[in-house]
Amino acid sequence: MDSGGGTIQTRATRKRRKMQRVTMMDVAKLAQVSPSTVSLYLRKPDAVSPAAGQDIARAIDTLGYVPNLVAGGLAAASSRVVSIIVPSIRNAFFAETVSTLQSALAAEGLQVLLGHSEYGEGQEEALVRTALSWAPAAVVLTGLNHSPETRKLLKASRVPVVEMWEIGGEPIDMAVGFSHPQVGASAAGHLLSKGRRNLVFLGARMDEDRRAAQRASGFAEAGKGGGAPICEIINHPGAATVEAGALLLNRALQQAPDLDGIACSNDLIALGVLFECQRRGIAIPERVALIGFGDLDFSTSCVPSLTTIRPSGDLIGKEVARLILARIQEPHAEDARRVIDTSHVLIERRST
Repeated sequence: MDSGGGTIQTRATRKRRKMQRVTMMDVAKLAQVSPSTVSLYLRKPDAVSPAAGQDIARAIDTLGYVPNLVAGGLAAASSRVVSIIVPSIRNAFFAETVSTLQSALAAEGLQVLLGHSEYGEGQEEALVRTALSWAPAAVVLTGLNHSPETRKLLKASRVPVVEMWEIGGEPIDMAVGFSHPQVGASAAGHLLSKGRRNLVFLGARMDEDRRAAQRASGFAEAGKGGGAPICEIINHPGAATVEAGALLLNRALQQAPDLDGIACSNDLIALGVLFECQRRGIAIPERVALIGFGDLDFSTSCVPSLTTIRPSGDLIGKEVARLILARIQEPHAEDARRVIDTSHVLIERRST
């Protein structure tokens, strides 16, 4: 009887420890020093002996410990903050998602702490460290691609994590989004259905923007599979802007002068292509069919109106908020839908 009870208690203890944050006590135990020495090291590293400092630093790295900057009675306040990290605050796609997410969380008394990584893994890691130091109620990241250290920190923190705007890999915790290769394939399939065979995908910062690169890859695979004799991918190293669209079209015409179908990594680039085609006297869609991504506000009012793919950024925000609120209400519950596919919609307009 005692043995059975002991087993149950051990399992419960293990489960409870699994859900808890790594603490200063854990670091002290692994480094074989006192908690006060760890505290001193965190405040004044030079005040601790070099040997002890090395042991503490090694323990911090092994455990993925992040100091909690919220002390005492303020700890409860930190649980009402959700950290959201996006690649760019200038990107209208993410703005829609963050706005929807913020409204849904605010209705439940949660506040948003927003950071942007400029598509850099190192910057994202720094933002995650800062966020975790304030003991957030949840952390929301963009995409599934992060540095190994970022993944390690988040897993060790036991904080609910939602990765948004992408599915297709193994999430740290939960994920809400859509398949970017499928978006690219939809764009290629649409152009092929219109009789276009010489296809080009125009994108920007695709060496950093992994999701845009995935759309390009899906486009190229579907285009070649559909029998397109030409299917080029052209990348601009700078930001995805209207100006970049004009530059990319000029390069595309040099590399594939017979092109008759263009897909762009976002609507801003597509608008730049549209303007440059008008400047050059290239008729859209008669000479070149054009498709964007994002369904930004101007896509319905430009001339011709822009065929585009809508990623449902507002739906992503709603589903992320739902997962966070459910986890806060039931911390130990496992959501049966850890990965939610919000899909995408191709909206055909005059440009194709």
